[in-house]
Amino acid sequence: MDYRELKIAGAWEITPKQFGDDRGVFLEWFKQATFTEATGRELDLAQANCSVSAAGVLRGIHYADVPPGQAKYVTCVSGSVLDVVVDLRVGSPTFGQWDSVLLDTVARRAIFLSEGLGHGFLALEDNSTVVYLCSTGYDPEREHEVHPLDPEIGIEWPTVGPDGSPLEYELSAKDRAAPSLHEAKLGCRLPA
Repeated sequence: MDYRELKIAGAWEITPKQFGDDRGVFLEWFKQATFTEATGRELDLAQANCSVSAAGVLRGIHYADVPPGQAKYVTCVSGSVLDVVVDLRVGSPTFGQWDSVLLDTVARRAIFLSEGLGHGFLALEDNSTVVYLCSTGYDPEREHEVHPLDPEIGIEWPTVGPDGSPLEYELSAKDRAAPSLHEAKLGCRLPA
């Protein structure tokens, strides 16, 4: 596996080695020893999630209260998504900045996000299936969101899918009602 730290400290892009033949492909999409060697930490697994989305579905930007926060190791097993990490840690030198990784079934990359970072993705194809390994379980009282289309963050979400068809963003009611980064900071809802 190849690890590349993103411009946001605590976030990595992981590209697995793929072994293919006429039968298909095999890869290790997560291996604790390699992960710990590259990141200097272990990922305690508390929950695994799976999300299936139509093209244009925009999920996030989601984060959990710190402590304990929620670290995530994410990959796409069908279709493709643009996966985004946003630094929501007040006082961080990259606060409010974002970085992204294309997750698809070609490179089969994964992304790791440490606690305190925001996470979201845009499905680029129908039936895009994303799986997450999470360090803590879901707790609705500790989960929050920042609006994924906040111009202050300025995420450059794609407007067309891989086949050239236009993407119409579809957000959940919760994500449509999410505060801006500025509002979340004023409300003291962001990680320190």
